[in-house]
Amino acid sequence: MTVLDPPIHTLPTRNQAAAAVGVSKIYGSGQTEVRALDDVDVSFERGQFTAIMGPSGSGKSTLMHCLAGLDDVTSGGILIGDTDLSTLSERHLTLLRRDRVGFIFQAFNLVPTLSAMENITLPMDLAGITPDQAWVDQVITTVGLADRTDHRPNELSGGQQQRVAVSRALASRPEIVFADEPTGNLDSTTGAEILAFMRRAVREMGQTIVMVTHDPNAASYADRVIFLVDGKIVSELADPTPDTVLDRMKSLDDLKGAA
Repeated sequence: MTVLDPPIHTLPTRNQAAAAVGVSKIYGSGQTEVRALDDVDVSFERGQFTAIMGPSGSGKSTLMHCLAGLDDVTSGGILIGDTDLSTLSERHLTLLRRDRVGFIFQAFNLVPTLSAMENITLPMDLAGITPDQAWVDQVITTVGLADRTDHRPNELSGGQQQRVAVSRALASRPEIVFADEPTGNLDSTTGAEILAFMRRAVREMGQTIVMVTHDPNAASYADRVIFLVDGKIVSELADPTPDTVLDRMKSLDDLKGAA
């Protein structure tokens, strides 16, 4: 069996943006039982960019959905800051996702009848929150949309639409942003531009981002990569490069095959 560097199981700290503590997620029962997550402990520090990787079916998207409060856990706990999601009613969980969490998906999920600016501020408008216009303007300028804010989605390229989606996720200054394959629908050049902006959002704006990806190049923009196999965190990599991520992924394939 391939021997990997052990994962660093960081328990919750005062500087955490989110954490999973002893989390398991089980679908079905008996012979049809699928253990998507198996006693996972992991913490995400504020101001850090973390990528989650693993083979197909490893549980990486399930982990992100549980962390974001989009899916319930079977056992264990999920924390956003120091808030235990299991203690929240459905209404308060919805409010937490709205007010404290940002989301970026592979699909841009823009409203076609609204301008770029209206799409960016839409979640805050729906919540009755007055945007911090100086912050919104900073995000828009940083992402390169300053001259496109009046355009509707059908007047924007795919890369520009994802910039709008990323700006929308950052506009309310959430405690943490979850990104699920955010460059999956983009060509490599445009994808690199989006990832570079996300990297800047962490470094220059203090944002916290957790990204699920299958792409070693995308993962190399992160500060840290955690690797899952069969619902367990089996390895962790700091200061990744495309080559070190690819080497670790090959080791995961060997590990999965030997399991």
